[in-house]
Amino acid sequence: MTTPTDAPANSWRGETTLRLGETAHVLRPSFAALVAAEDELGPLFALVERASAGELRLGEMVGLFWHCLASREGQTRDAFAEAVAQAGLAACTAPLRALLVQVLKGSA
Repeated sequence: MTTPTDAPANSWRGETTLRLGETAHVLRPSFAALVAAEDELGPLFALVERASAGELRLGEMVGLFWHCLASREGQTRDAFAEAVAQAGLAACTAPLRALLVQVLKGSA
């Protein structure tokens, strides 16, 4: 399986893996990534509330994932978004939950 990053996700750093087709993407919710996501999507707490109410939109989820990608090398956002849509919500649920938990609790 190809991975756009050199190392697997490090759960101690709050990272998680999003598998899209044959590619494993490491999602790293760093401060800079979360600030960029917030700049695009609005307050993260509101994002978490929408997600918990089942009102998170596909574009918001893709935006959060995009900003948290550890490596975007060789990718466009449009192609990444299409890969997320093709993978389906079931493939995205666990990584999304892991990111939202990190937003709420921060690093250990």
